Amino acid sequence: MVLLKTFTATLANVLRRTAVATPARTLHQSAPLLKVEDRKAMLASLPGKDEGTIGERSIDIDSMILKKDRFFPDADTPTALFGGVPFNEIPICNIRVSPNNTIITICDAKGAPQFIRSCGIEGFKNTRKGTNIAAQATAISICTKAIERGYKTVRVTVRGLGPGRMSAIKGLEMAGMNIVSITDSTRVSWNPPRPRKQRKL
Repeated sequence: MVLLKTFTATLANVLRRTAVATPARTLHQSAPLLKVEDRKAMLASLPGKDEGTIGERSIDIDSMILKKDRFFPDADTPTALFGGVPFNEIPICNIRVSPNNTIITICDAKGAPQFIRSCGIEGFKNTRKGTNIAAQATAISICTKAIERGYKTVRVTVRGLGPGRMSAIKGLEMAGMNIVSITDSTRVSWNPPRPRKQRKL
């Protein structure tokens, strides 16, 4: 019995000493591993690469041709009446889109500019100029000015790739402009230069 008491006492002393000598270990990761995980999380949260065609949808043109026989222009289009005005006398709204800015110009039927607005003129600075919200706000502001001067219907030509392509047209519609036709006159290079190497984040 005495032997058992001394054994338990020595065991208790040993356990007490080892508990004091080796404190509980805390798990931690080194800084480089944390950086890699943070970078992976950041890359996963980034939106996908956009070529400036956000909001555009693929449309089955064949079914639209069957529904509408006047979908594409023909020889009679310039003299066709839209609201009592021939097509070739309707003012033109030129939308020049780039990744960094959107410039909207409303011209008369002969091509002389009447109003010009850009996202920079509208008050957007730096990278915000290239957003679709800026393009929509610019389109609404130029459209209200044009409607005050008596421009009701326009034909739209869009040139360039950027986030403001569809948003500018939506802005024109929201402000109350009647859009007769939309023409995409983006320039296409048949032998483009070699693309830049991908940016490393």
